[in-house]
Amino acid sequence: MQTFESIAELRQALAPLREGRRVGLVPTMGALHEGHAALFRAARAECDVVVASLFVNPSQFADPDDLSAYPRALERDADFAAGHGVDVLFAPAAAELYPPGFATWVVPEGAADGLEGDYRPGHFRGVATICLKLFNVARPDVAYFGRKDAQQLAVIKQLVRDLDLELEIRAVETVRDTDGLALSSRNARLSAPERERALAIPRALATRDPDRAREILTTAGIEPDYVAVADLDGQTLAVAARIGATRLIDNVLLER
Repeated sequence: MQTFESIAELRQALAPLREGRRVGLVPTMGALHEGHAALFRAARAECDVVVASLFVNPSQFADPDDLSAYPRALERDADFAAGHGVDVLFAPAAAELYPPGFATWVVPEGAADGLEGDYRPGHFRGVATICLKLFNVARPDVAYFGRKDAQQLAVIKQLVRDLDLELEIRAVETVRDTDGLALSSRNARLSAPERERALAIPRALATRDPDRAREILTTAGIEPDYVAVADLDGQTLAVAARIGATRLIDNVLLER
């Protein structure tokens, strides 16, 4: 696996690799786990060249404390990516993607409205902007995203459609731990009692009914930010809730 920190180096390395080959991109913020491994496997199965980005995007964090607390382990993540079939890793510093004077943003509406858009103002502006930049830098044929972030997936599909980008977006199903909790980099922040309470989230989603889901969460002592059905690449029951200091999101696709 080759690792690059600059846009120029990445572009130079990918230029000969893309000739007659299919390039897949997996954007990540690091803290890699088996959910990311599923994305890497999907890309490996369909593409000749697999590129992963590893960048904790500051523009999608409204809370500076949340940004500073986000786990970072470059060496460990690089080993994980290499072990799961990634050919090229792009791990830039923030100044590489947001140089001095940066002032151009993608501000999505539509799929970005409501749910996370209400609770995390500016979040999808950061997501859409960084994804467009990564698409322009890596120029993939396909990009891979997990369904756990269902609204993000819908925003990215809308971005590609509305701005006429020449790439496909692949959705990969949510990967869950043996206890049913959706894999997330944030799970590591949960204490053992908090994790036990968090299991109410997958139980709530399993009802496939917003009213019953809310009852299950309330019984577990969880006051969710939202329990809602929305069209997110299909009718989706989505939940967001804070367990202690950790905010978790999850969803289940009701119909495509």
